[in-house]
Amino acid sequence: MTTTTLPLPATHTRRTGFREALAHEWIKFRSVRSTVWTTAATAVLPVVGAVFIAASGSLQPDDTVLGGSLTLTVVAQMLAAVVGALVASGEYSSGTIRTTFAAGPRRGTVLAAKATLVAGVMYILALASCTAAYLVGDAMLPEGRYAQGEPLPALFGIAASFAVAAVLGLAVGFLVRHSAGAVTTVIGLLLLPSLFGPLFGDAERWVAGLSPTAALEKLTQTSDAAAEAVGSLGPWPSLLLVAACTTALTLGALVLLRRRDA
Repeated sequence: MTTTTLPLPATHTRRTGFREALAHEWIKFRSVRSTVWTTAATAVLPVVGAVFIAASGSLQPDDTVLGGSLTLTVVAQMLAAVVGALVASGEYSSGTIRTTFAAGPRRGTVLAAKATLVAGVMYILALASCTAAYLVGDAMLPEGRYAQGEPLPALFGIAASFAVAAVLGLAVGFLVRHSAGAVTTVIGLLLLPSLFGPLFGDAERWVAGLSPTAALEKLTQTSDAAAEAVGSLGPWPSLLLVAACTTALTLGALVLLRRRDA
């Protein structure tokens, strides 16, 4: 008598890969109200700020159209970081992280999918929103009264700073694993380098430039982006420094993610 062994269904033999993990993360992302509403606020805020600045006439004489129109991008960038923090910490708070790791045992793949998702979403939204804010500000502000600024390639760097902030928030979310604590921590990481940078003497240019906020202010060419306020590094070196630090923190989060229980 011979027996025939039937092959297991594909769902039992195929491991969840990056593409499947990314699809799962997208479904979860658009299903959670907190992340959806915070993402929407991130996209809307720069345009609202541009309208307010132009309508109120509060732009400083030494500022640029680009810098004035993107005044509220600093707050929007903080919201982008909060979105990243919620994407990670929200699953720990709700307990769904166990289901996520059960469906995708490769924790590095899960982290990579989440990072790709938040970075991609924030980059696209920030690029569209900040471009719209600049165009609105340019149309509403008196012609010839303010320097124009250089929107290109600055707008691409501005969008990249949003993506970096979102990944930074994600890394903090995995490290802290509590929504309120993660949000507080990531906002502190955005603000504290600029506040405490001058206390480090010659190292101020590096310390103050560690925050995505510093890179953002340099890229928007705002009059507030003085060397003593946000570090003396240029906009693109500052962005690269922030991206490198965020990458290091994300790798540290991955190491702990693999060692910790869900």
